Amino acid sequence: MTQLRILIVDDHAVVRRGVRSLLESQPGWEVAGEATTGREAVDLARRLQPDVVVIDLSLPELNGLDATRQILKDSPRSEILVLTMHHSEEVARDVLQAGARGYVLKSDADQSLIAAVESLRQHKPFLTAAVTEFVLDDYLRRADTDEDAVPHGAVTPRERQIIQLIAEGKSNKQAASTLGISVKTIEAHRANIMRKLRLRSVTDLVRYAIRNNMVEP
Repeated sequence: MTQLRILIVDDHAVVRRGVRSLLESQPGWEVAGEATTGREAVDLARRLQPDVVVIDLSLPELNGLDATRQILKDSPRSEILVLTMHHSEEVARDVLQAGARGYVLKSDADQSLIAAVESLRQHKPFLTAAVTEFVLDDYLRRADTDEDAVPHGAVTPRERQIIQLIAEGKSNKQAASTLGISVKTIEAHRANIMRKLRLRSVTDLVRYAIRNNMVEP
């Protein structure tokens, strides 16, 4: 049997241990690495080139959606399986738009994780029943209301990164250092974000980040 190399990304050690134990119970499946932050996941994926990445959405430093986009850019042959507690139409849509082809709720992991990884191994998409229902309902509703005429998502991937860093308490200087850009660029992005989202304070920005699953409350 061909070896399957997997990268697990979650900032909770107990989750990583459980996922590793479940996956490595399958013949030929190997957990090649573990990451606790989005940035670490991107670096490891670039180096390891795993077949499948099992990743949470709520991650420090770089959220799972932005990490997914970067991983697929650096490691286009990798398949991404999002394993998350978040359960909404908006999140499901964002996950698929980011390029992930698998979406499993943590509450369904015992029953669905093995099947999901096997499906992605064959380069076939996998969505749990609840997520499939969300996606189908969303598609039908948008078809009726012509919602596709309105672009989804008010912020760019770079702006999402900056929102997350600010919401995590990073200063402009720290955010600039993390992203490798100037403080003036951070300040310009920050002002644009506040104007675009009609936010008045950092507290409002933190609330926005929590509502959109960029950081954990």
